[in-house]
Amino acid sequence: MAEPATSSTPARKQDQNAEYGRSYFLEYWGDGGSYERNDHWLEFFGDVADGIVRDFRPGTVLDAGCAMGFLVEALRKRGVDAAGIDISEYAIAQVDEATAPHCKVGSLTDPLPGRYDLITCIEVLEHLPPAETDKAIANLCRATDRLLISSTPGDFGEPTHLNVQAPESWSAKLAQEGFLRDPEQDLSYVSPWAALYTRREEPLAETVRRYDRAWWRLRTEVDELRASLLSTREQLSERAEESPQLQEQLRAQEQELLRLRDLLIGKDVELGVALGRLAELEDRSSRIAGAKHRIESQLPGLRRLIGAVMRVLRART
Repeated sequence: MAEPATSSTPARKQDQNAEYGRSYFLEYWGDGGSYERNDHWLEFFGDVADGIVRDFRPGTVLDAGCAMGFLVEALRKRGVDAAGIDISEYAIAQVDEATAPHCKVGSLTDPLPGRYDLITCIEVLEHLPPAETDKAIANLCRATDRLLISSTPGDFGEPTHLNVQAPESWSAKLAQEGFLRDPEQDLSYVSPWAALYTRREEPLAETVRRYDRAWWRLRTEVDELRASLLSTREQLSERAEESPQLQEQLRAQEQELLRLRDLLIGKDVELGVALGRLAELEDRSSRIAGAKHRIESQLPGLRRLIGAVMRVLRART
């Protein structure tokens, strides 16, 4: 995702460049993987760009903390005049050649150039030292009327996460600048905690109405999910009560399988006996055929012998 921008003092910038150099992007991004130009990150930021164009149709966008410019690149491919800034000189040096003129090294604690239809600030605020947060937020709010903010409320083990806050903390700070969260805007394609903040000047009653409407929708969804879970639990309970019957049916089936197995074994025995009898008959038939052949082979000599005996007897008479 995006990378942080922080203090503008030379010493602080030098520290930041050391913190967010090559090793940072290789070691701390994506479940132990690396943050670099690959199919995973290009696809992710392509989906984010699709959502931004669909939901906001901005003409100009600034990605505050753009890292290697993947979101800027994706937005520009979709016809948006997008730009980016990031505190990391290493990250900006990795920006795609076609996108590089639109991304530069910069800090959120410095005034931002120009104004934008939308500013995105994705996984950046948690990197800011707490003392610099208010200044950075003020700079963001002066440069737009719409802010897309995503800042993890957890992941305290990341050593560069200096300022992890719950979502309501960021909402409170932005409210002081006149920016209120849009509770009906779904930005789950960015992260579960991403939110849209817009500059609003409205009566308190209208603000309460909007938040109450969103609260009621979420309450209804939770009630429906709870009812569905209770129904599922009841079905599982009924299945548990039926389990003795199912086990009895299973035992009956096992007995039937054993009976069929014994029957098959018996048939195998019968087949073996029949095959043995057949072999015996074939052997006997073979012996008879041999005897017949021997007899038939001796018949001519026997006929000649009989003829000679008959001639001798006739001569004597």
